Amino acid sequence: MKIINGKLLAQNLRDSIANEVKQYSRPPGLAVILVGDDEASQLYVRNKSKACVEVGFYSDQIHKSANITEEELLSEVNRLNENQTIDGILVQLPLPSHIDSNKIIEAIIPEKDVDGFSSENVGKLSLNKPFISPCTPKGIMKMIASIKYDLKGKDCVIIGASNIVGRPMSMELLNAGATVLVCHKHTKDITDKVKTADVVIAAAGVAHLVKEDWVKEGAVVIDVGINRLKDGSLTGDVDFNAVKDKVSAISPVPGGVGPMTIAVLLENTLTAYKARLIDS
Repeated sequence: MKIINGKLLAQNLRDSIANEVKQYSRPPGLAVILVGDDEASQLYVRNKSKACVEVGFYSDQIHKSANITEEELLSEVNRLNENQTIDGILVQLPLPSHIDSNKIIEAIIPEKDVDGFSSENVGKLSLNKPFISPCTPKGIMKMIASIKYDLKGKDCVIIGASNIVGRPMSMELLNAGATVLVCHKHTKDITDKVKTADVVIAAAGVAHLVKEDWVKEGAVVIDVGINRLKDGSLTGDVDFNAVKDKVSAISPVPGGVGPMTIAVLLENTLTAYKARLIDS
């Protein structure tokens, strides 16, 4: 059994980005908009901004009150669209209920949509012509590649159909030649379906959902879940200790997908930066 060390892979990617950035006269710029005072969101934003600074990027943290109007937030996004020192724009989700998240995401010009959530960037991924792809699925593909695993013809099951992970993940796997099944809240006999998988990607947001008897011998398991238990510890969607000796490779929580997501965000920002350099 191999543990896929996302923390180490992420550090290697960040080191590579930092070395490349040194050759440019202007640093890539990433703006992160945080609305409200959600503690988890604040932590994510701090981690993203810290990662930016560590690789030599310019980081602009924009904190707005939870009672900001949709029009005011759209105005802020448009201001950043026009700012020539900003190459990537990220709006930390979730947003307050009175704001239409889709409308805000679509307001970010695709060239600066470093989360890869806009219709244009998702569409390009679905056509296997990606420009900027969603960070978590792209990071997972790098994790699978790191163990020299060939996805062609493999049966892959994704648990969770969110726009952030499940749906774009299915496109990444299809593009790699895998056969993909996406399970969601309406899926029947989910355990039986997961048991058939060569690769299991758990992104349901339910602690220890995937048990030892859910996975087949020798499967590759990627755990996207981040769940906080009553004792304050973090755990994934997979019962790691029960599953690890049955599988050929598994990612831990913490130290797996999370660090890779942030590293790929930096890579996407660099991609956006270089595209704008060429255009100018």
